[in-house]
Amino acid sequence: MRMVFGLVLVAGLALAGFAVFMAQNYIGSYQSALEQERANRVDAVPTVEVLVATRAMKYGEAITREDVRMVDWPEAALPEGTFSDVETLVHDNPDLARLVLRAMEKDEAVLAVKVTEPGEDAGITSRLERGMRAFAIKVDVSSGVSGFLRPGDRVDIYWTGRAPRSDPNLPASDVTKLIEVGVALIAVDQTSTNDAAEATIARTVTVAATPQQVASLAQAQSTGNLSLSLVGSNDDTVATAIEVDQRSLLGITMEAKTVEVQKEEICTIRTRRGADVVELPIPCTN
Repeated sequence: MRMVFGLVLVAGLALAGFAVFMAQNYIGSYQSALEQERANRVDAVPTVEVLVATRAMKYGEAITREDVRMVDWPEAALPEGTFSDVETLVHDNPDLARLVLRAMEKDEAVLAVKVTEPGEDAGITSRLERGMRAFAIKVDVSSGVSGFLRPGDRVDIYWTGRAPRSDPNLPASDVTKLIEVGVALIAVDQTSTNDAAEATIARTVTVAATPQQVASLAQAQSTGNLSLSLVGSNDDTVATAIEVDQRSLLGITMEAKTVEVQKEEICTIRTRRGADVVELPIPCTN
């Protein structure tokens, strides 16, 4: 009886050991397959290391080493102007620090267009492209689109004033004309960032314009009133030449005046020559 019990015990231990061995083999093969799948997934989506923000950063803030970290970014969706080296973006010398030009959210890739050059000021001069100048335009609640203008928007500029007529016999009349199309705003009042959550009534807006445009805007502002028309962010159309005066607004057409030509008066005298009566022209006298 004891021998049978011993055989049963040995058989049970053998079966248990075999089950443990099979379980280990199964778990090992599963882990190997999982690691292989992960390796294949990495190979299928190539990535590169880029710097992203570790916190939300506002306009004018200096970027430090604690503000950025490296992450793997899909190479196929890599934005233009990213940074892959901390030393290129962050400088330990405060005089060479880069400043934020556009607000960034946490985990957003740091782009070159959103930061200044090393040691550069974050003022509006950094927003001016080569050959462009900053020009301020006076606005109010009506001409400034009710305070909905933000830096980075594009506007069309209209001039309203009294323009002389080409015909000196016609009186001068008020006219509204489109003078500039798609001009970029770089500042509203004293703010050059678009982080404001509420609309504010501005007194001046600053636009980026060429020297020729600056001269035209200065002349237009001194001789009439300027009004701004906000252009949609996805609008790629270009407005054509537009000019409206009071007559075209009301649908009044100019009637051509007919000038009657006064007929030349001819005076005659009648004389008798024999049996005939002859009329002879003579100068007319009053």
